[in-house]
Amino acid sequence: MYDYFLGGKDNYPVDVAAAEQVTSHFPAVSAMARTNRAFMHRASRLLAERGIRQFLDIGTGIPTEPNLHQIVQGIAPDARVVYADNDPIVLRHAEALLHSAPEGRTAYVQADVRDPGKIIATARETLDFSRPVALSLVALLHLVADEDEPRRIVRELLEPLVSGSHLTLSHATGDFDPETWERVVEVYRKGGTAAQVRGLGEFSEFFTGLELVDPGVVLAARWHPELGESPGGDGGEEIPLYVAVARKP
Repeated sequence: MYDYFLGGKDNYPVDVAAAEQVTSHFPAVSAMARTNRAFMHRASRLLAERGIRQFLDIGTGIPTEPNLHQIVQGIAPDARVVYADNDPIVLRHAEALLHSAPEGRTAYVQADVRDPGKIIATARETLDFSRPVALSLVALLHLVADEDEPRRIVRELLEPLVSGSHLTLSHATGDFDPETWERVVEVYRKGGTAAQVRGLGEFSEFFTGLELVDPGVVLAARWHPELGESPGGDGGEEIPLYVAVARKP
């Protein structure tokens, strides 16, 4: 569905039907996907500019250029990137994620975020966990239900990372229109996806014990728009997507 919202071609009729249902409830969903993608680019660019050279991107999705490794290796060709996703369709496209700059490395892990131990163990084959890592969970946690303990998952993914590592998150919220988002969530759940939007307080809890990078927790379009790719014309200021980047002290 995310691929469909981004205008991609790697989706099936069942995806299209569900995506169009979501669009009927929330017409700005395609703009939201683009706003989220632009935030990922800006956050990755900022961290690379600040010296981070290792990235672990969980919930990668079907490759849409520029991918995270293309952003960060454009700044630091020696950057190392590990992608992880549980979708077999992403696995089919993983080769597109493995075209690293010669100086750096990229790798792909077929794994579910609900199994953080497997992700970390496999990522160690490419990343040096004695050095800082940027952990990216972009537009992922609103697809993890409370019963799967998303806060515990984030803690377990952060635990092996050294001081100076970073966490990048984006998350849909129903704070501004709860009724619409109840209907959107229901479409996902009927399709077998455990969607769950969260409020500002719940989202902020993911950063407990971390040092937020300015401007803290904000709507996506307000997070360092000067770093590029503004979703111009999409009404990005109104997109109900909380984002933040934080440093592990």
